Amino acid sequence: MLKVYICPACGWMRTVSRRRDVECHQCGNPEMALTKLEYEKYADMNARERADYAASWRYIHNTGSAQSN
Repeated sequence: MLKVYICPACGWMRTVSRRRDVECHQCGNPEMALTKLEYEKYADMNARERADYAASWRYIHNTGSAQSN
């Protein structure tokens, strides 16, 4: 089962299958957070929807500005 992770520092998202310790390849943050987003939904999203999701996630979790990267 694929899981979707997000970087609290920059908002970059990635999918992984087995790993629990997921690092961000965009900014180098060593800890990404597991999202509640199902992979099927993530796969159906376009780039704008993914950026909006990341901005909303970061705003709700108070980890940075709501600006998308």
